[in-house]
Amino acid sequence: MSMSAYILIQTEVGRAAEVAEKIRVIPGVTNADVLTSPYDVIAVTEANDVDELGKLVISKIQLIPGITRTTTCPVVNI
Repeated sequence: MSMSAYILIQTEVGRAAEVAEKIRVIPGVTNADVLTSPYDVIAVTEANDVDELGKLVISKIQLIPGITRTTTCPVVNI
């Protein structure tokens, strides 16, 4: 069973649109939108398990130039 997560992303000033565009093409990312909030971008992701999710965030998303911080919010189904 797959799991979903929201990744809340802070970027350098003026780089949100560029970062969102780069995130959208990463496998496992279903959408990325620019926000006007304390976070600059929100990405919706899907992974097979928490380990795969961690690898997606750490080895793909966080390496994009312009990202300063990420917060991962896994979706729970109650």
